[in-house]
Formats: sequence, structure tokens, C-alpha cells
Amino acid sequence: MNEINVPRPNSLDAYWMPFSDNKYFKGDTSRMLARAEGMSYYTPEGKEILDGTAGLWCCNAGHGRVEIKEAIQKQAAILDYAPTFQLGHPIAFEAAARIAEMTPEGMDRVFFTNSGSESADTALKIALAYHRARGEAGRVRMIGRERGYHGVGFGGMSVGGIGGNRKQFGALLPYVDHLPSTHLPAQNAFSRGLPQHGAELADVLENLVALHGAETIAAVMVEPVAGSTGVLVPPVGYLKRLREICDKHGILLIFDEVITGFGRLGTNFGAERLEVVPDIITMAKGLTNAAVPMGAVAVKNSVYDAVVQGVAGGIEFFHGYTYSGHPLAAAAAIATMQLHQAEDLPGRARAIEPYWQDAMHSMRDAPNVVDIRDFGLIGGIELAPRAGKPGSRAMDVFRRCFDAGVLVRVTADIVALSPPLIVEKPHIDRIVGTLTDAIRAEAA
Repeated sequence: MNEINVPRPNSLDAYWMPFSDNKYFKGDTSRMLARAEGMSYYTPEGKEILDGTAGLWCCNAGHGRVEIKEAIQKQAAILDYAPTFQLGHPIAFEAAARIAEMTPEGMDRVFFTNSGSESADTALKIALAYHRARGEAGRVRMIGRERGYHGVGFGGMSVGGIGGNRKQFGALLPYVDHLPSTHLPAQNAFSRGLPQHGAELADVLENLVALHGAETIAAVMVEPVAGSTGVLVPPVGYLKRLREICDKHGILLIFDEVITGFGRLGTNFGAERLEVVPDIITMAKGLTNAAVPMGAVAVKNSVYDAVVQGVAGGIEFFHGYTYSGHPLAAAAAIATMQLHQAEDLPGRARAIEPYWQDAMHSMRDAPNVVDIRDFGLIGGIELAPRAGKPGSRAMDVFRRCFDAGVLVRVTADIVALSPPLIVEKPHIDRIVGTLTDAIRAEAA
């Protein structure tokens, strides 16, 4: 392919890149992305990079979808922006209704945000407002989980449990505690799908109830499958046990489905695949196929009714964003959900999952591979760290894969994979072949 005619930056100084080694990247700019289509990105020079990560877990329908592009263009010509504070515009209501068609039964109320981080903080605030509306204002404590990731707002970061995301920023929010991680490599290494051991870790919630008092706990927030921390799959029965304990003590259960929503696990939401209905679901990423930033929070009707009906008149929930329900984002969301339905993207993911699983576990005997985890169209390949240089082995694998034409993602010494749901067997073969070669090269 010929070099693509795209603008080139005349300076890299101004842009402070997120979650990046700025010094390294700005000294070696060979890994730029300039265009995307279907299953692939392309560099400014026209080199194809097969996308093994759906961007950042978000381009579930693949790249450059004409249907989404045209929906955004059409909406921009009709209504570029309208406020949603004490006003409304039709397309935001339509987008919310379409989300409600996909969420578990009885979760028909949707609050729009602009990102997964905003969705996490919004969910926590909804939980507090719910308990206050019911006369239990003392329920202010939030329970997260070690190695959990709920974005980078102070609320989600406090409930989250990734040390590297927290240690620069001080004490964070008060009244937060954490469940233990469900990662048990000694018992569950190389599990296929849900691991068999660890459901009893949910019972630690009973210990926290005994410590703090149920009357002080507002909500438990977990990811059905923890993605950004390195693909941690819940043990069989774990989430059902959490649901039972929350019900017993009047605690809300929040599922962070920013990654697992919109087909990633072979169903619309992970709640459906795992057969556990939470009280609140956060979402973003796949909601618009990442074409326009957008997030949302879906809640059980009973949660909405408690907050809204609990106020005699005026504003019921003092929260929102300038861009909540933005018209262009709403148009992108509607077009994306239509694609998901028309092409049955969750069904496609479920159909190819056995092939994906076999491909993931084919890397078991590669050098320095200490664990492989998978569920839905997600895979995690954990590598033994180099002595004194944690994370360096996986980062070198990432760079080798990119240079060989495949995009993977790394967190610590874990390679995480989550391809677009339109992935086909030859794509999987190429992703796994390139990754295996890179892992072997780093062991040489």
C-alpha cells in the first residue's frame, strides 16, 4: 500500500501522552497509527497493523464502519450540540431506549456520560443517592477489589485496586475497602474459561460487613472479567455468591462492563453470560465502537424510582456533564447497536470462541509463559518477569509484535488480547503466530 496522505506533527512536545513512556516514544516515533479499516490499522507509511486489541478494547465492530460514519455526519448536519440540563433532544432518548433493549430485564433507566471513568464515578454517586433517598444516608462505604480497574476519576480510582494507578495521588477517597483479587495462579493456572477455584473469596465480603457494619456499606463494584489488570476471569460461582451476600445485606452490586459490554463475552453484557444481574451497570468503549467518546450507566428501575420519586420536586440527582447524551455520540451509539443486532456480533464472538480458546492455549509451551487465561474473546498471556525489570519483557514483546504487523496490549508482564468481534480464523492464526514468535525472540 502506498504512503497515506495524512498530516504529520511538526513537533511532539505539546502532547502529554496518557499512560505512556513519553520520553521513549518521542525518541522513537516509528509506531504511529494514521488510518484504520476493518480489522487493521495502517501507519503513515501505509504498513498494515492487524488489530488484536480492538483499539483499547473498544472497536468491537471493526474499524471504519460506514454505517457509523454516515450516522455521525448526518447528525452533525442536523444538530451539532444541544444541552440536556432541563432540556432534551430526541436522539439521546432514542439511544437510551436502544441500550435499555440490550440490558438485563428490569434495567431500563440510562444515564449518559462520556467515558468509562465518568461512568464509574456516576455509578458510585447513584449508589449514594439511592441509599440517601431511602433514608439510609449512613451507607457511604464503597467496596472494590484488589487489581480492579474502574477508570481514573477519583471515585473509580479509589475503588479500583491497581497500585500503579493509585500511588502517585495520595490517600484518595475515604470510606473505601477492597475484596481480595480472585487471581489464584497456584490453583487455576492455564484454566480454560472460568477457573474452578476461588468462589469462596466472595465470602470475604461477609468479613467486611462484620468489620464496618452493613448499615455503612453502599455498594460493591467489580468487573465481571477484569481486563486492564491482565485478564482475570471470575471463578465458577464467585459472582453469584457476591450477589447473594449483597442481597442479604441491602448492598448494591455494580458491574463495571466497560470492557465486557456489547458482545465481548458473546452476549450483550457479561451479566447475561455469567447469569448474574447487578443493580447498576457501567459501560462505554463498545457503546459507540469508539467513534465518538460516550459512556452510560444503566440501573434497575427500582434504583431510578427511589432516587427520582424520593424528591417531591426539582432536580432529583445533582450530577451530569456538559456532553451527557451528546447528539453525535448518540447517533454513533444507535448506529453501533444496529450493527451489533444486524450482524449478531455477540453471536459471532460466541461461535468463534472455541477456536480462539484453542489458539490462546497453543502458546502454553512458549518460553517464559507462566499462565494463560481466556473467556469470551479475551485472552491474557502472562510472562515471567525479568529479574529487576518488571514489565520489560512484555513491553519488548509488544514492540516486536507491532514491528511485525500485529497490535497487542500489555499490562505489567501480561499480554492482553481482545480483537474486534468481526475477527476470523486467519486473523487469529496471524495474531497468535506473531505473538509466539515475539515471545520466543525475547527468550533468545
